[in-house]
Amino acid sequence: MSSSQLQTGPLTKNMRHIASDTEIKASFWRYAIPSIAAMLVSGLYQIIDGIFVGHYVGVEGLAGINMAWPITFVVSGLGIMIGMGGGSLISIKRGEDDKVSAQQALNTSFVLMLIFAIFSSAGLLLWGADLLRAQGGEGTTFTLGFDYVNVFGYGTIATIMAAAIPMLVRNDENPNVATALMILGALLNIVLDYVFIGLWQWQLEGAALATIIAQSVVAVLGIIYFFSKYSSLKLDSSLVKVNPRMAARIINLGASSLVMYLYTSFVFALHNRLFMQYGTSVTVGAFAIVGYIMTLYYLVAEGIAEGMQPPVSYYFGSQQYENIKKMLLLSVKVTVIAGVSFIVILNVMPNLIISLFTSDYLTNESAELTAAAKNGIHLHLFAMFLDGIIVLSSVYFMAIGKGAKALAISVGNMLIQLPFLYFLPQWLGVDGIWLALPLSNIVLFVIVAPLVWHDIKQREKAFVISPCMQS
Repeated sequence: MSSSQLQTGPLTKNMRHIASDTEIKASFWRYAIPSIAAMLVSGLYQIIDGIFVGHYVGVEGLAGINMAWPITFVVSGLGIMIGMGGGSLISIKRGEDDKVSAQQALNTSFVLMLIFAIFSSAGLLLWGADLLRAQGGEGTTFTLGFDYVNVFGYGTIATIMAAAIPMLVRNDENPNVATALMILGALLNIVLDYVFIGLWQWQLEGAALATIIAQSVVAVLGIIYFFSKYSSLKLDSSLVKVNPRMAARIINLGASSLVMYLYTSFVFALHNRLFMQYGTSVTVGAFAIVGYIMTLYYLVAEGIAEGMQPPVSYYFGSQQYENIKKMLLLSVKVTVIAGVSFIVILNVMPNLIISLFTSDYLTNESAELTAAAKNGIHLHLFAMFLDGIIVLSSVYFMAIGKGAKALAISVGNMLIQLPFLYFLPQWLGVDGIWLALPLSNIVLFVIVAPLVWHDIKQREKAFVISPCMQS
């Protein structure tokens, strides 16, 4: 990210440029729009799988893919961790005008992708079946879910690279290229889903294979980009001379993103288990539909957060703290507006949205599934805009190099739900499971929002006292 893109005047360590509202908005939307588009496109991998599975396989297929999803989602989280950690470090070093370290961060990120792909592949192949059974998977639901997980076990390198590389491209000053890569992958996934599931009837195995092939194309093209004339950072011989301390820094900065994915996977898996205990496979299928719907907003919120990250990291590296505050407040405003809009739309036309995942020929099951999904929408999603603010807060701390605080928010997001999920189902049954997430989000928001605001005010105060001080 060049300084001319984020400020209008020259930058020195002893002078900060306070950008106008117009400059902040221009910088925010330059990164947020491609980032939101990229995240929505990336989410289409799972959502399109769900639509095809719902129509061509049915309720058991939805339940099976919903049990497989928390397992494979962790692999995507490893890629996001590397992409966010490496991308944040690249932008911070750019703000410090340290291109050598930015180059090292890029190369180290690619080595980490290879290492984590090996371990995650082994984990899926060894324990995938056990993880499905732990969620209550049995019979046809288990068989279909295992087909999905097994294919991913052999393609983890594609999943990790497809998640990480677009983020690295974005921090290499090319958000539009990153978005184009992800759009291409999503479109290819749609075509392959239709062929493998709709025409060839490969069910969940076909859904997984379509995703892996599409992700492989994104990964290969991303690698080609970093060897091309269009990238300012290049993959070079330093790949074999990885700095362990830089690798640790990347993991530290991106750990909160991984924990957010672990949290999502764990909570989804726990919901699956509880819905099987207090409900049926139809309830799990309804949770799959509600989960896909919530994923749409979550991806928008994460896209806003990731669009905020490069400018905030740059401003932090160049000590432009007033600009960080303006960028964060704008991000919060957009996140809340998007969340409230989602809630209104879902409550106005739930049947239309649910019908995307059901088939007319399964009349009785479709009616039961629709009723359960509508109940889930009303109870599970009424406070989801707060989840967006929590994601934004975690990425904010990551962007300014405070990986520990970002990690604490992500861990807290996971742990705070556990008592709700333990007690509410005992008192309210299935409705208690639906209510656990929004109630825990309300509690965590009350804790996290003051932490972020306090950090901003303290940083501004410290800069006024000593403009040369490094935070």
